[in-house]
Amino acid sequence: MCQVEEDYNDALEHQNVPCISKKCLKCKELTAAVVIRAGDPYCRDCFKEYFIHKFRAMLGKNRIIFPGEKVLLAVSGGPSSCSMLSQVQQGLSQNAHKKLRFVPGIVFIDEGGAVGQSVEERRKTVAELQTVFKATGFPFHIVPLEQVSACEVLALPSEVITTVPPSSQRTASAYKAAVDKFTNEFKFIGESSNSRATEQEEKETLFPDVPESETQLLQQLITSAKTLTARQDLLNTLRQHLLVHTARTEGYSKLMLGDHCTRLAIKLLTSISLGRGAQLAQDTGFADLRFGDVIIVKPMRDYSAKEIAYYNHMFSVPTVFTPNLETKTTEKASIQRLTESFVTKLQADFPSTVSTIYRTSEKLQTVAKGSSTGHQCDRCLLCVCTLDTDVEKASAFKATLISEQLSRTKSPRASSTSIQSPNPEMAATAGQCCSSEEAKDCGSVASGEGCCSSAKTPETTDLKSLLCYSCRLTIKDMSSMERLPPYILLEAQRRQRRSRMREEIGDFLLDECD
Repeated sequence: MCQVEEDYNDALEHQNVPCISKKCLKCKELTAAVVIRAGDPYCRDCFKEYFIHKFRAMLGKNRIIFPGEKVLLAVSGGPSSCSMLSQVQQGLSQNAHKKLRFVPGIVFIDEGGAVGQSVEERRKTVAELQTVFKATGFPFHIVPLEQVSACEVLALPSEVITTVPPSSQRTASAYKAAVDKFTNEFKFIGESSNSRATEQEEKETLFPDVPESETQLLQQLITSAKTLTARQDLLNTLRQHLLVHTARTEGYSKLMLGDHCTRLAIKLLTSISLGRGAQLAQDTGFADLRFGDVIIVKPMRDYSAKEIAYYNHMFSVPTVFTPNLETKTTEKASIQRLTESFVTKLQADFPSTVSTIYRTSEKLQTVAKGSSTGHQCDRCLLCVCTLDTDVEKASAFKATLISEQLSRTKSPRASSTSIQSPNPEMAATAGQCCSSEEAKDCGSVASGEGCCSSAKTPETTDLKSLLCYSCRLTIKDMSSMERLPPYILLEAQRRQRRSRMREEIGDFLLDECD
């Protein structure tokens, strides 16, 4: 029973909270200016040295970026990407202790049209980012997101969602030779990069003119997804396509993202919830090799959001706020938003939450084929990862498909994930025999064996067979498949034609074991 008159205050233990008056953990002399974790106080100079060393150590131990390579920095204006830009700028300065040896460039994807921003607001955001970019001296590219849904000159090619083999296979033994070669040519490369930056500043000084019709097409594409979860997933996929396309067209072999460990921990749990368990190694790892010739790297993955916020505040790193689809939404608006709220609240009470999830992601590997090999038809049409739908019959995935087919009320022909070829000439010649000039019929139509002009019938592409499990869920939430970008639809039709051709000549092909 409760004892009202008893006093328990003396029995309570007082927990020692880290105080800012403690000495620095590293130099043991100066007073700590920031406490990163419990028991890890740092002074201003030691914290800066710690922050810079972690960035360069991440690049140094992986040795993926070779000296002299062109690296494209994806900067959104947020704290993490702007901090990454600041680290690269400091690493390329003349007084840097361990100087970075690659040639950087900057790209900003303007997503204002997708979130409903006006032209004036988008111009203001771009102007602020241009001021930040020009201060670095690096060449930069302002790319509107409307380019993914464009149907004319700015339309993306279908090769964007294909894996292109790298031009050369570089081994670890060739790294030292590349370092020596770059050291001898460093002066020439530095002068040429500065001249390219000056030329780029003259080109990219104005906000790119985007027709209103293309903005409307982009908004129709985003709003065709019924849920915010599907919209966010679709937007992330389209952004990645545009980043890879920009890197390829501008000659960059590496694409650097600013994902920190807090974001990767949230992304790991979100991906599992969305059915992307087979793709976790590519989505959360340091290097993503799914596109072949363009490798996506995440050098900020060892930093927490708290460390980045402290560094930007203490050393005045400029940032620009850019709204997204989840701005001013509730925590239950989408799976991504709910997972973020869950992880951040748990991190506040248990400081090791993010690091535990993050360390788990480092140990993940996929059993499927590597992301740099395999046939194009074995890859997802949207995320370009290896398909995870080729499983045995006695599996949960096959059971889900059978349940979906049995509960379907529509006829099998009216599939919501099937699209017809928009070619009017093929539709006009459908049902017309090749011998129609002689007013005769080949006779095979009436017999049900098919006409010799069967190749002229409208093509129907089933997108389900070309998508992984997670992307199938995203497409399933869309009201119309015709809203998808033209380059995706063209690549889907091309893969279906190649698949049918392979089935027709399958008896004449040799097995892989032969």
